[in-house]
Amino acid sequence: MTTLAHAVRLLAAAFIAGTALAAPVRAADTTTNAVAAAPAKEHAVFAVSDADPQKWALTLGNIGNAIDGLGADHADIELVVYGPGIAMLKKDSPVADKLAAALARGVRIAACQNSMRGYGLADADLVKGTTPVPSGVVELIRRQHAGYAYVRS
Repeated sequence: MTTLAHAVRLLAAAFIAGTALAAPVRAADTTTNAVAAAPAKEHAVFAVSDADPQKWALTLGNIGNAIDGLGADHADIELVVYGPGIAMLKKDSPVADKLAAALARGVRIAACQNSMRGYGLADADLVKGTTPVPSGVVELIRRQHAGYAYVRS
């Protein structure tokens, strides 16, 4: 056997042996890391842009279902409101109590300031705990870029 052929055989044998040994080590490392890692939060953003109470009931119900399914400690949920839907964030809206309950469960409610101006609303007109943001659409874009799942009701 030539020296070159012998060297190729040795390299091939070393490669095969190294691959066979490396795979279980990698699998064990991954398992160890997965067990040691803390459970991650799931991030979701919901949006409502109309003032239909049925649409709001559906969206708020879906948010509640998400929190129940994921567990409150594992859910990071934001509701972004813009357009005609902004009127439903008023303190006297038909869903004000449900909004307060969602806020109490840790849901962030973002109110589009562009829409607030368009509908003549001030921060004081909204359900307590609502967070004004400059633009509802930009808030949605930023949340999606940050890895939030966009849930449409």
